[in-house]
Amino acid sequence: MSWRGRGKSKKKPEVAKEKVNNQIRTPRVRLISETGDQVGVVSLAEAMSYAERAGLDLVEVSPNASPPVCKILDFGQYYYQKTKDMRESRKNQHVVQTKEVKFGPNTEEHDYGFKKDHAVKFLSQHNKVKLTVRFRGRQLAHKDLGFNLLERLLAELASLVVVEVKPRNEGRTVFTIISPKKDIDKILETWEYSSTVEEEQEQE
Repeated sequence: MSWRGRGKSKKKPEVAKEKVNNQIRTPRVRLISETGDQVGVVSLAEAMSYAERAGLDLVEVSPNASPPVCKILDFGQYYYQKTKDMRESRKNQHVVQTKEVKFGPNTEEHDYGFKKDHAVKFLSQHNKVKLTVRFRGRQLAHKDLGFNLLERLLAELASLVVVEVKPRNEGRTVFTIISPKKDIDKILETWEYSSTVEEEQEQE
């Protein structure tokens, strides 16, 4: 079974464009040369003259500074790199989802281990996990079994997780919500999955 989410349409990154050359209106600017040296505060006309002599553009990189900071550079190359960096940043972003793993109050030991390992797998993908115990019919009279099961899970996963919602009752279920610790990738280097989950991982 694959745990990968469905693909979503991706919007092109919107990169803000700085004012360039004649678009700049402020009378004085703090100028940085093409080599990164601080030229100092100069008139806009003088800054434009510096850029023209260098055969490059005058770009307003910090418009909210007083006075605004302008840098001499190749705007085409600068904007290309800025767009590339934003795309790379978006690629590395992870949208946290809440995955659910369901148990019964009398879950057998093999199924318990299997489901627990799948919860760990979701955590390894940096997702939150909702652990749910569902009751049917006469089982509702024994919700303590559900709370005991969740407490066992939390104890066994304690090194991996932060408990966001402590075990609580909701209708025909009891549940808890956990999220991975910040250093879960390192912790999981020594974590042992069941053989069933390992086989699934190798097939993906």
